Amino acid sequence: MQCGAGSPAGEPSFERACPPAKTSPPGGRLASKTGGPPLQPANYFADRSVSITQRQYLANCFADTSLTTTHQSLLRGNFKLMNRVLSTHVCVNHRLTVAWLNRALQAGIPSVEIFCARQHLDYRDRGQIAELGHWFRDADLKLHSIHSPMYNDIFWGRSGPHSVINITETLKSKRMAMVDEVKRALDIAELIPFRYMVQHLGVGEEEFDERKVEAAFSSLEELMLFARQRGVEILLENIPNELSTAERLMYFIRTTHLDLNFVFDVGHAHIGDGVESEFDIMKERIRSTHVHDNNGEDDKHLFPLLAEGGTVNWKKTMQLLRSRPNQYPLLLELREVDGMEFPLDKINEVFDRLEELPEEEER
Repeated sequence: MQCGAGSPAGEPSFERACPPAKTSPPGGRLASKTGGPPLQPANYFADRSVSITQRQYLANCFADTSLTTTHQSLLRGNFKLMNRVLSTHVCVNHRLTVAWLNRALQAGIPSVEIFCARQHLDYRDRGQIAELGHWFRDADLKLHSIHSPMYNDIFWGRSGPHSVINITETLKSKRMAMVDEVKRALDIAELIPFRYMVQHLGVGEEEFDERKVEAAFSSLEELMLFARQRGVEILLENIPNELSTAERLMYFIRTTHLDLNFVFDVGHAHIGDGVESEFDIMKERIRSTHVHDNNGEDDKHLFPLLAEGGTVNWKKTMQLLRSRPNQYPLLLELREVDGMEFPLDKINEVFDRLEELPEEEER
């Protein structure tokens, strides 16, 4: 998949399949495919005959500021459709371009999370940021969040250990250089507003150490102030290490008294203590998600319900995620599949399949 390539022949037009919600649905009503009377807004999703296209249209209405607060509340209060967000992690090995963002928009993706990897989005490159900022100002596609950089090089860390960014580094001089690198990514908000930045505590498989907790406290205290001045909230993500399990994230908050919320990563929880267990611990503070599949051992970021080898129980997971409506989006963080044709179509298929899973356990 070429991140900056144009839309391939045969890829569906967003304008035809899912028109942008500049106004509410015609007359505030959609006809039922079963031939019954037109559906009122509150019943759009109660009627399973309503198509995915119609439901996606309604999802886009949530972002439409022309709708009244009452109308939006009515829509959100009567069904459990989750707002859809796609992480650009799916093309992180390619430079992020306006062409790719246009393809995502045409495919019906309403919001994105941009992964700050310099080979993808070079947050030091003011030219690239300015170009994307100009596009976002006029686009219906919104920037929901960014992912904090994990490496400071353009080779995904392959230039050596010195390229790793770790805010739990105990040597102050090294840690401050890493904090400054994260600040460079946060500066994106001056040209492209976004709500959240996702931050890791430590790196994969890192061991627990109280000195690292203190180092992370110092880093985040500074970063939170810097982010807040730019209208951004920092979210901590559960990752496979001894600093960032659900229990350890709660320990960190209790110990440091930092008022931080979370990104709930389904795949990482599956590798760790289990999706249900980690969700239950984190649920009050979850503000975003990372949804992907794996075999319970390797962090493969597989396409849920499509890729072979994934073992997450998606029916149960979606029931958990739906249990706290309007608190966070359904955000896919997937890994590129070599040779996959029309990946954005597959991504929409994943969204659709997840949304169509039963909302309650069958009795």
